[in-house]
Formats: sequence, C-alpha cells, structure tokens
Amino acid sequence: MRSLIAAALLVQGVQGFYLPGVNPYSFSEGEAVKLKVNKMTSQKTLLPVDYYRLPFCQPEGGPKMDHENLGEFLAGDRIESSPYRINMKVDMYCEQLCISNLGRGEQKGVSPNKMVRAIRKNYHNNWIVDNIPAASKVEDDTTVTTRYWQGFPVGFIAKDTKRAYVHNHVNIEIQYHSVETEPDKGRIVRFTVEPFSIKHDFEASADDDDAEEGTVKGFKVADITNPIESCNPGMSAKQHTRYEMVYARGREPQPASGRVLFTYDVIWNENPDLHWASRWDIYLSMDNAIPAKVHWLSILNSLVIVVVLSAMIGAILVRNLRRDFGRYNRLASDEEKAEDLEEFGWKLVHADVFRPPSFSPLLLAVCCGTGAQLFCMSILTVLFSAMGFLSPSNRGALIMAQLLLYVLMGSVAGYVTSRLYKTFKGKSWQKATAAVAFGFPGICFGLFIIMNIVALSQGSSDAVPVTTMIVLLVLWFGISTPLVFFGAYFGYKQEAIEFPVNTSSIPRQIPDQPWFMSVPFSLMVGGILPFGACFVELYFILASVWTDQYYYVFAFLLLVFGILIITCAEITVLFNYFQLTGENYHWWWRSFTTAGSTGIYVFLYSFVYFKQLEANAFATYVLYFGYMGLASLGLFLMTGCVGVMSCLLFNKTIFGSIKID
Repeated sequence: MRSLIAAALLVQGVQGFYLPGVNPYSFSEGEAVKLKVNKMTSQKTLLPVDYYRLPFCQPEGGPKMDHENLGEFLAGDRIESSPYRINMKVDMYCEQLCISNLGRGEQKGVSPNKMVRAIRKNYHNNWIVDNIPAASKVEDDTTVTTRYWQGFPVGFIAKDTKRAYVHNHVNIEIQYHSVETEPDKGRIVRFTVEPFSIKHDFEASADDDDAEEGTVKGFKVADITNPIESCNPGMSAKQHTRYEMVYARGREPQPASGRVLFTYDVIWNENPDLHWASRWDIYLSMDNAIPAKVHWLSILNSLVIVVVLSAMIGAILVRNLRRDFGRYNRLASDEEKAEDLEEFGWKLVHADVFRPPSFSPLLLAVCCGTGAQLFCMSILTVLFSAMGFLSPSNRGALIMAQLLLYVLMGSVAGYVTSRLYKTFKGKSWQKATAAVAFGFPGICFGLFIIMNIVALSQGSSDAVPVTTMIVLLVLWFGISTPLVFFGAYFGYKQEAIEFPVNTSSIPRQIPDQPWFMSVPFSLMVGGILPFGACFVELYFILASVWTDQYYYVFAFLLLVFGILIITCAEITVLFNYFQLTGENYHWWWRSFTTAGSTGIYVFLYSFVYFKQLEANAFATYVLYFGYMGLASLGLFLMTGCVGVMSCLLFNKTIFGSIKID
C-alpha cells in the first residue's frame, strides 16, 4: 500500500519536477553576465566536438575551461569561456565580435574547409548563460518556432545552390525576473538564441592584416559598408536585428568561407510570470513536444500486458497448482500404489529440481551477482531521479550517480555470487569472486578504451583525458573491487541456501521435450512481452541519449521499470512451471536466458532506431552499436538475475508445499 501511495505521489510530479540543486544568483543592472560555450553536437555523426575546433571568435587570452566533474567529462561536455560581452539589462545592437578567416570557398574537387564540413554534418552550437542552455528560435515568413533542445545550427545548406552558409549573427534574447526582496536586481529565467546569416561587406581597420585560415582578429575591427538597419550607426533610433532586415531584397547570406565578420544583438526582457525555480520546466518538458498522454498510453500498454500475464498465471498456475497440491498431498489408495499412479508431473523431479546447473555453475553465479548489482544501481538511480535529487542544472549528475551507485553496489554483487556459488557446492570461491569483480567492469572498461580511441581519431570531445581514466581505475580497483570481496566474505560465511527437498546422487533422465519448450522458443516469447511493456519509454530514452533531447519523466520510468521487472518474473515463472511439468529440471540457465532475452530485443530494436539518425560514418557505427551492445548486455544480466531469483522462490515454495515420501 505504501508503495502505491509513493508511486501516486511521484506521478503527480512528473511534469518537470526537480530540486534545483544550486542557489540562485541575482545580477545587478550593468553587471557582467558570462556566456559559455559547450561542445557542438550532431545527429549525423553522434560525435561531439569542441567549440573552438572551428575558427570561431575567441576571448582575449584564449578560452578558459570550466571546472568539470567526472560525469561531464564522460558525457563529452567541454564548457569554455566565450568572447561575447553581455551586461545585465543592457541591450546591444549589432555589436561586432571579430573577423575570422573561415578558409577557402567551396569548389568541385577541393576539400571543403572545417566550417563547411561542420555545417554539412549538421553540427549545432550549445551555449549556456547562468547555467541554463540556449533555446533556438527559427523564423520564416509565416511562423516563429522555438526549440528547447539540441541548441542552434552552426549554419545551413541552401536548397537551391546546395552551398553552405554560416550563421555569423545571433540575437541573444534573455528574460529576467526581478527579485522581490531586491527590486534593483534580477534573475535570469530564459535564454534564447536566434541565428542569422548576414553577408557583411566591410572594410577592416588599419591594423587588420590579412589573417591566415583559422586565425581570428579582435573585436570592433571593421566598418560595414552595406549595413542593415540594426548595424547602421547613422540611424536616429536604434533597432534590433529582425527577420525582415536580414531577408530584405538585395541581402545575401554569408558563405562559410573567406573573411567573415561576426556580430550579435543582446535583447533583455522582463518576465514577471516566470520564476527562477521554474525556469527549467520548459526545457524538461521540451515545451510539451511530447505530451504526458503519450507516457500514460505507454503505462496503460504495459499494464495491459501485466494484466494479461497475471490472468494467465491465475488461470494456469494457480488452478493447476491447487489441483497438483491436492493430488500430491492426499493419501494414495492401495490400487494407485500398485499401479504406480501416485506421482506424475512436476513432483517427479523433486529429487533433481535443485541440482546445480550442469553448465558452469560459476558463470551463472557471476552473471546473477552482476545482474543484482546492476538492478540495485538502476532502481536507486531511477528512484533518486524521480524524487528530484538529480537536477539537470547539475550537469553530469546522472552519470556520476550511476557510476558511484554501481561502484558501491559491488558488495551486493559479491554477496549474491558467493551465496549462489556456495549453494552450487563450488570450491573455487576466489575465482568466482575475482570473476564478478573484474568480469563485467573489465568488458565495460575495454569497450570504453576502444570508444575513446575512436573518439580521439575523430577529434571528438567524447575522448576523455588520461586523468579521467585514472579516476575510473581508482573507482574500480580502489572501491568496487574491495567491496566485491567484502560482500563475498559475508556471503561465504552464510550457510548455503536451504531447499525443501533433498537432491539424489543420480540425475534423472529427461524425456523428449515438445517444440514449444525449446530454448529458441522460450527466448523469443520470454523477451517479447517484457520488451513490449517498455519499448515506448525506451524510444524516449534513446532519443535523450543519441539526439540530445531532455528526458526527465522519471516517475513514469519508475512505473515502467517496475512493470518490466514484474513482467520478466511472471513470464519466467510461467515457462518454468511448464518446463518442470515436462520433467525437465534444467531450469537454472533456462530461467536466466528466458528473462534475459529482453536485452536481446532491445539490441535488435537499436537497429530499427538507428535508421532515424542519418548516420553513415564508420566511427558512428562503432560508437552507436558498441554502447548499445553494452547497454543490452547489462539489461540481459539484470533481467536474467530477476528470472533466476523469481524461479528459485517459486520452486522453493511449491516443493515445500507437498509431501515427499
């Protein structure tokens, strides 16, 4: 009952609820406001790159890196200073930033410059002001669209000429909310960037020598000879840059080549209705781009699957088990004893049902231990996120939480592995403990090294520095591994799991099984129902990971996660009952693979989702399928552990409820 009440309370807060996690900063009028730049992202390459890899204007003295946490490094974030000069409540009109040489123009048979390549790969800028990301405003002749994810594009490809043009002017629109206790101060609550491409014809100042490709001159360096209204100093009334000015007759966009003048406007507006504590809401809901109804339909879809499965269990298991218990526990007549009709069905395997698995008991114990570790990490991460403790304003917090919880749950992995391995009468406890301490983490770290090499070869900001690698190794060998051995020590000190029936010394022969009890069939059916219960939320999670969209409906995710676990347990118990009824007692590995096949379906679905990403580079294939394969393996281990534990509890219950002669 308490869990239902808690779930209801969590669902009430799904619309972007979070704990801000940082104190608000109030700016005085005229105070400098820092604009920071983050990595550039692309849906075509999936490889983020550093902002200053392109010949953008740089601040005096060069860009300075922000102090970043481990989660930001692992996410590829590279937050740096910028040359944009912004002051609280001070509007600016066509402020010049710098002149930059973008390189040679586009020609057939000639390799394009860096800017053109970035534009053709659809890279987007991601700027930050007062810790909130830039929304992107796009305007045309009839509509104005504001998007609160994925930043704004570096440039665009003209539909008619197919040439690349750079956005060399931006309107920086900032909304603020006046502080009630300090009327002369304000807090920033919204940050929007509207990019334009304006071909400025200009004459450089006397000290502006010809710059080489990739070099940048300082600000206020040119006189514009063909200014638009907002850039014309002779205008009596100052105006901000508007769409009509940029696309007036005779105006042309700026090609992504040659010497380019970068300019910007700053527009301040007061928003008395939007408070600082609610400024992230529109980002988390993505301006209601995905209505809550979609998530509710996902929940209802999942609940239908759970209800159908529960009805099957009620109709098949409960009725059959009640009949089996009545038959097995009643006293047999002399005729039945003479005809040997007393025992049939799953009771026949009572002396073999708890026999250790025939194939690698050590591997099964290690897989279950790792799955238990991942399960505890997942449920705690989703729970803390649903409660609002992992704030999106604290970048990298979610990855940090997952990493630290996984490390701390090493004791759970060691304990579960040792208890199961001791129950299987295993003797190589050092080998089992070492396998769980170094097995799955070793696979993750090895794949991470490969991905890092790929990112380095592509010049991506996804490549983490050596110091971050050292930190990961310290977490692995200094904290996780000792905790695994600590948990294993207590697990081996415990008695082996007690079973209600004894195991015979001679294994029973297993009769031929029908086709629907084969391994391929159980893998196919065992994974499709749990996958069907969660694939809608899986789509949104993949969109968050690979297309830089926000995902913060963790209350929905908590419900879907619970439904996924219940569905895995129910379908595995159902197959387990059919298997035992067919006198097949090899249920240990079967229960693990039946529930774990959900991970196989997730990996297969990743091929379907990949078609939406417009990616065609080999590095992108390696990055995407490498990480999706690792995530699917983790889900396979986690759901497999759920299947084994569910069947173990079920088998102990039913065999403890019958009389054995």
